[in-house]
Formats: sequence, structure tokens, C-alpha cells
Amino acid sequence: MSGYICAVDVGTRSARAGLFDASGRMLAREVAAFRTYEDGPERAEYASEEIWASVCAAVRQVRERAGVPAPEVKALAFDATCSLVLQDSDGVPLALGPGGRDTIAWFDHRATAEAAEVSASGHALIRHHGGAMSPEMQTPKLLWLKRHRPELWAHLGAARDLTDHLAWRATGQRVASACTLAAKWPYLPEAGGWQDDFLAAVGLEDLRARAALPEVAAPVGAVAGTLTGAAAASLRLAVGTPVAVGLVDAYAGALGCLGAAGEDGRGLTLIAGTSISLMAVTEAPVFAPGIWGPFRDAVLPGLWCSEGGQSAAGALLDYVLDLWPGHSAASHPTHDAVLDRIEILLERHGPAFGRPIHVLPDFRGNRSPLADAGSRGVISGLTLDRSFDGLCALYWRAAVGLALGARQILGHMGDAGLAADRLAIVGGLTRSPLISQLYADATGLAIHRPEVRDSVLLGTAMAGAVAAGLQPDLTTAARAMAGAVESFTPDATRAEGYGHDYAAFRLMQRQREELAAV
Repeated sequence: MSGYICAVDVGTRSARAGLFDASGRMLAREVAAFRTYEDGPERAEYASEEIWASVCAAVRQVRERAGVPAPEVKALAFDATCSLVLQDSDGVPLALGPGGRDTIAWFDHRATAEAAEVSASGHALIRHHGGAMSPEMQTPKLLWLKRHRPELWAHLGAARDLTDHLAWRATGQRVASACTLAAKWPYLPEAGGWQDDFLAAVGLEDLRARAALPEVAAPVGAVAGTLTGAAAASLRLAVGTPVAVGLVDAYAGALGCLGAAGEDGRGLTLIAGTSISLMAVTEAPVFAPGIWGPFRDAVLPGLWCSEGGQSAAGALLDYVLDLWPGHSAASHPTHDAVLDRIEILLERHGPAFGRPIHVLPDFRGNRSPLADAGSRGVISGLTLDRSFDGLCALYWRAAVGLALGARQILGHMGDAGLAADRLAIVGGLTRSPLISQLYADATGLAIHRPEVRDSVLLGTAMAGAVAAGLQPDLTTAARAMAGAVESFTPDATRAEGYGHDYAAFRLMQRQREELAAV
């Protein structure tokens, strides 16, 4: 059987569609943006219909660019952020905010108090969340909704992870992915699935019925359903095209990078975009404070996935660009322009460029290893330099802070039994060779960067290939569709400098704790 797979990755601000063949080769890629509605530093929402419109635009454009007829697309597959889509009992958007806003963004932290409360429940589920459930998970958000918007709770008819919502939008079928349920909901596949005693203990005993949650999870790569006439017309694909059960975006990246990480269990994957996820896939469960998981079946059936991470990564570098007082709306600095200039400045000044600026990157809390959503970012060493080179220095040192944060997480995971001797690294933040080399130098690990432009899309395409029958199972697809990798070796001459930076990083964390106690 021949044909192609259309994979769609819905990130924080855009939908990306890629068209792949059964070998993993990407023929074309297109991007369509959608709006993010941010109400202060803790709240962010979407309108799911705007996301769907962007998905449709990206899919239409990618097939047109590739020149592939609609009948040759044998499956459609989605991955997405773990944003929470809410509908009323009639199946229309729940009026969370004006303008059709019905979706709580993954990085929304309005439910911080609820997260602390459910973490104190003592339930076995909390151990799978590193000892403290994040406000980015679905349980705290839904508890917030019930408490603070009771008029909406009374009309709630469905609540879904964005990945599962997109599959529903395409097929009309109510399916929940084994990945989304295990990683983001109170669902333990090895312990009977839904943890009803936990839901009752935290005051959500009516959640499953009110949110129309399926009884069991569907395995990644299974057929969720087929395209309806309306969805097919919007996407310009054939009616009846199979739609795969998908994944949370970071887990799609882990699947797409299994070949680069290695099959011996000694490699981890870093997915770097708006946030950073560090993923380990293991045969046995490994528990560690501040590490999400282990979650069974979230990437491959029967295997366990553990996740460390930073909630602000690309978002922090965006913020640094926005801080620069020297730009106007017409001349906003770009990441590429800044990175090009940094490369020149590093050649001129050496590894000391940007010091003594030091950055703690927890501008949206510390996900790992501290599991403290209340942590805040710190910048030390600023001057009144308003030049473009001054911006480049701050940008570079923020990137160094992110790499040092990854180093801390990797050390923490290693202490728990998830030690690595290599790191597969993917995502928009890592397409720069300069940043990839930085992670090698700062962590001391060999970096393997897949040559495929977008490993998250590739992982989703793997799920689609299984649903289409182009690959027999996910494990085979992960091997058959993996591409070549580019390697970055740590530079020993820079290790001492990053060692001093890491000592400053840890000192700043201790000082932050002391200040918080004042």
C-alpha cells in the first residue's frame, strides 16, 4: 500500500502541517497562526474554532504545496499542546471568555491554588506527578472552573485535551488518547484507568459524567474515526480518510526522536519550543520528585515515559526581544538576526561574552526539579546598555540559563535512575547550530539532532502511518521512519566556564529562596 500521511502539530501560537511518505520523508510543511488571548501573567485562552480554522488552512496549503491529490492522503493525525477545550451540553463552545474563547491554554496558571490542594490529597496519582500536580494539568483547571465559574460548570457537556478535540472535530467520534489521559488526566492505565476515589476526594466526583469522558483510553495510532463530510470539505481531504489517535506535542517529539535518542535506554530527548520537555522512555517505571510520570502507554504501548521540563523557553527568548527599548513595531529584532550577531560576538569575545549577566529562567514557574509554580525568573548583572549588542548579550545569557536549567534537570533525572550519555534535541529553539552546541557544552552530553526539520510532526506522522496501515505498529514506525542525525560534541575548553555559570545558577536559586522567606 502506498500513499501519504498528513500530520498536524498545534503549538502555542500556530498550527503546523506536514505531508510525509511512509519512509518518514517530509514533502512539504506549512504554518498557520492563531490568536492567544492573554489576560495578565497567569491566564491565557484560545477560541477552539480559530484553532480549527488554522488547522484547516495549514492542511489545505501543505497538500497544495506538495502537489498530492486528496485521495493519496491515507491518514490524518494530530498532536497538540495539553490545552483544555470546553463545550456545553449542546456541543458548542462553552463561554469561557468573549469571542468564542472556550479553551484554557496549557500554560495558564489560574489554578495554582487548586493544584496545591489536590497535591495534598496524598493519593497515589500524585506520585506520578513528581509529588506535586502542576496547574498546567487538567484536574486543577477543572476544579477551578467548578469553584469559580459555577454557571459554566452547570452547562459543561464535554472537556477534552486539544489533541482529542481536534480528532472529535474531524470525525465526530468521542475518543481520548492513551497519551493525553495518562499524562494530563487522573488516569492510571496500570491501576484500572480513571481514579474515581481521587476525583471524589478533590470534589470532582461528577467530572466524568459532566465532561463526557470515555471509559477507556484509545491507543496512539489507532483509528479514532474517519473524516466527516464537513471536516473533509474544510480540510480539502477525502471523506472517510482515517484519523489517528494522537499525542500531546512533547510526546510526539519523543516518539519522533526515539531513533536519535537510541534504543538502549541511555538517551533522552529534549523538545524545545515555547517550553522545554525532557523525555525518558523506559521499560520499567521510574519515580522522582519534580518529574512528571512515569506514565504508561503515553508514547509506546507498555513502556513508561517520564518528563522533566521548563515552562518558559522560547517564550523567555521572545520576552527578551520584546524588552529591548531600541526597537519599534516596524523594526522588531528577530531571533535569527540576534543569533547571527551573537555568533560574531562570541568569535570576538570568546565564551565569556555576556558575563556577568546570569539568568534564572523560571519566568513561568519551575516545573522541574523544584515543582514550584510560584518560582519567578531572575536576571543579575544588567547595565543601562541599550545597544543591539547589549540585547544580544542578554539574549545569549538567557539561552545559557535555559541550558543550565536543562543541566540541572538532567542531573536530577540521572540521580533517580534516568541517567543519559546522549541527548536527542529537537524543536524550533534548537534549529540553530549555535544553540545545539550550547546544550552540548553546558550539559556535557553528546547532542544528536535529527536532520528532519520537525521531529514533532514526524512523531505524529508515525501515528498516522499506523492508522493508515502504512506501518504495522508504532515501534516499527519509529524505526522505519527515523532519519539521519547530526551530532554536536561537548567542547572541553568551554566546560570550566559553564561550570562557573552553573555554580552561579545554583547560588541564585538559593538566594531566591532566601528572599522569598523575607
